Amino acid sequence: MIVIAWSETARVSTKRAKPFAALFAPILGPLGVQTSVNAGMQIALEAVIFDVDGTLVDSVDLHAKAWQVAFEKFDRKVSFEAIRRQIGKGADQLLPVFFSTEELGRFGRELEEFRGKLFRTEYLPQIKPFPKVRELLRRIQQDGRKIALASSAKKDELDEYKKIARIEDLIEADTSSADVKQSKPHPDIFEAALSKLGDIPLDEIVTVGDTPYDAEASTNANMRIIGLLSGGWTEERLRQAGCIEVYRHPADLLARYDQSILRSTASRAARSDSVGVRGSTFKRQQRK
Repeated sequence: MIVIAWSETARVSTKRAKPFAALFAPILGPLGVQTSVNAGMQIALEAVIFDVDGTLVDSVDLHAKAWQVAFEKFDRKVSFEAIRRQIGKGADQLLPVFFSTEELGRFGRELEEFRGKLFRTEYLPQIKPFPKVRELLRRIQQDGRKIALASSAKKDELDEYKKIARIEDLIEADTSSADVKQSKPHPDIFEAALSKLGDIPLDEIVTVGDTPYDAEASTNANMRIIGLLSGGWTEERLRQAGCIEVYRHPADLLARYDQSILRSTASRAARSDSVGVRGSTFKRQQRK
């Protein structure tokens, strides 16, 4: 049996222009009330794209345990913490950290299938949503914004998460590992979510995630990202990876909503509705 000790892998390097989110790099500020170079700027916010595992549902430890059991079945002993630090990546990015290309060629698919079945039967029923998830998404929807999910999870797992969190009716679009060739920390999943949302400028989108892999994927897709500590990473590490604001969990973000970038000016649709209401009121007053 081979034993692997964890060490954090190097970040994915991409030949891209400086990420848009880098223009909004943090200056100074406490947890969840980040001062940034966009302070005071009022921009329309049309959509919010959420990661799911560790962001909306409390599943990170359960994913790590499922992978650990699966690894042991294939004669690979890896510490729980080593695996946990890789959760947030899809299997295409996670497995090469612990197995060689030759090994994955021999039994990679079988390992994935075993892990998938184990997770669905033993661990998925244990997953719970974080408090105030539905309330947070409802607040965003009430502000006229579209909501999408961008997850490295399998499609069937993602569908189950939406049921667990009771947010099926609030989601405009979602993407899973099945929609892209490369999962996080590559930008593909966020880009796929954007394509499903329609023609929305990048500066009118904010993403929310809990890992450095979310932050790297988002910034490489030129989207700003809010970080949550609910996945177990530190504020410092999330900011290093590109998060422009950091909150403890969804309930904290909801409580500080008006202090966050989510408080940006209303979406075009919401402004349009507001103008329509004011216009109707003005006309009624004129008739009087």
